[in-house]
Order: sequence, then C-alpha cells, then structure tokens
Amino acid sequence: MAEARASDLFWRRPRLLLALLLAPPLLWLGIVYLGSLFALLAQSFFSIDEFSGLVTYELTLKTYGELFRASNLDIIVRTILMSAAVTVAAAIVAFPIAYYAARYARGPWKAVFYLGIMLPLWSSYLVKVYSWKLILAKEGILGWIFAKLHLTWLLDAWLALPGVGGKSLSVSWTGTFLVFLYVWLPYMILPVQAALERVPPSMLEASADLGARPGQTLRSVILPLALPGIVAGSIFTFSLTMGDYIIPQIVGTSARMIGQAVYQFQGTAGNIPLAAAFAVVPILVMAVYLTVARRMGAFDAL
Repeated sequence: MAEARASDLFWRRPRLLLALLLAPPLLWLGIVYLGSLFALLAQSFFSIDEFSGLVTYELTLKTYGELFRASNLDIIVRTILMSAAVTVAAAIVAFPIAYYAARYARGPWKAVFYLGIMLPLWSSYLVKVYSWKLILAKEGILGWIFAKLHLTWLLDAWLALPGVGGKSLSVSWTGTFLVFLYVWLPYMILPVQAALERVPPSMLEASADLGARPGQTLRSVILPLALPGIVAGSIFTFSLTMGDYIIPQIVGTSARMIGQAVYQFQGTAGNIPLAAAFAVVPILVMAVYLTVARRMGAFDAL
C-alpha cells in the first residue's frame, strides 16, 4: 500500500523524484568536493608565524607573495613547462595512432586498438612508474640497448646537458618527461580518435577532387577538425602532469614540482597556508586553460 502511494506521488510530482535522485550526488559534490576546495582556498589566505611556526588565522595576501620568491616561482615555472612539453609531445605521438584507428582500423583490429590503449590503464599506477624506474636505470634495458648499439657516448652527452640530464635517466628530467608521456598518452589518444571519427570521408574526397595534396588536406581539413579532440586530450595531459607528485618523486631530480611542494609543505614542513597557495596555482591555470579550450569547442569531443 505504501509503495503504491509513493509510486502515485512520484508519478504526479516528477520533480520531487528528480530532486530525491539528484540530492545525494549533489550533496557529495557540494560538501566533499567543493567544500574541500573552499577550505583550501581559505587556508591560502592565512600565514605562518615566523617565530612560533603556528598558523595565524588572519586574512592576508602574504602567503601568495611568497609564491613570487625565486625558489617558489622556479617550481611553478618548471611545472608549467613540463606540463606543456608533455602535452605537446603527447599530441604529436597520439595523432598518427588515433588517425590510423579512426580511418583504417576495422573489425577485430579496432578492438585490438582499444585493448592496446586501455590495457596500460588497468595496471597499477605505481607498478608502471617503478617499472620505468628500472627501464631508465643505468643497468636497465634502455642502457643495455644503447650499449649494444655503441651509442653510450650519445646518452652520456645528453645526460651531461644542464637542465635535462643527471647521473642516469632514472633521476633526470628526461626520464620524468618520458614517464609522464607514457602514463598520460592514452588520455590524449582517445579524444583525438573520437574527433577524427567524426571527420566525414566525403570532405577528404572533396579535398582530393579539388586538387589538394595529402599534406594540404592534412593542414587544411584534418587538423582543424581534429583540433577540438587535441585540445580535449590536452586538458587531461596538462592537468594531470601539473598535479602529479609521485612520478617526480620516484623518477625525478632533487628539484621539485608543484605536487611535491604541496605534499612536502603540508606534511614535512607543516606550512599548510603555503601548500594551499601552491595548490591554488594549478586551479587558476586550468581555469584559464579550460576557458580557452571551451571557446575552441574542445568539450564537443569529450
């Protein structure tokens, strides 16, 4: 009887049913997710007392001013440059793979493509990072290949370059870049492939009928239509690289990135306001980035 009354009530008032269905996820989003972000933002307007080391709960912009110190600004610039480099490299590597999958892969090969792209995502994140740590080590398979090809001198010369090298690839910015590229590459391939799937074959045929060469068709037809997918993929690669602290910690150098700074200031140093201010930086950068991406139609390819 009660079930019949409830069913009748929801049938006559569908908005009530919709409100009851949406209430739990909206409360979760509002309290847990947005609430934590607002708490983070509030912490960034506090400061640390230089003598006692305790948090001073007075609104100030002093903590944000500390971000412009040379050491802290270097962390921000380094993180943004690494994120941009990983994003550009991922787009270059992902485009031919996505193009082949969208234009030529059919039937079982399409399934093989999706399996090959998704399979790395099913394995443990830490397992992948530590596996690359072993691959990039001096005694790893990459060093063995360079030795067999008698190109050890080339690897040593690269590692000797300031800003990109180190004692080995496993403790260098080059190694960090390679691991970032491997881990986040699927997040670039899938949106680009989805965008290329939407390119009508008739447009390519029309371009060829009008006398355009393959290179001209690529520049004038395919790339503009694939751009929303590239931008959509870049949202993932850029943001995930900016916020990651595990890869730079395991396969990085002694220089820090924003994720490491947030982790260390919050935990080891106990400077929660400065950690919160560092955490606000990626939010602001991604807000600008998402605004530009939206204008470019990137969300249509998600």
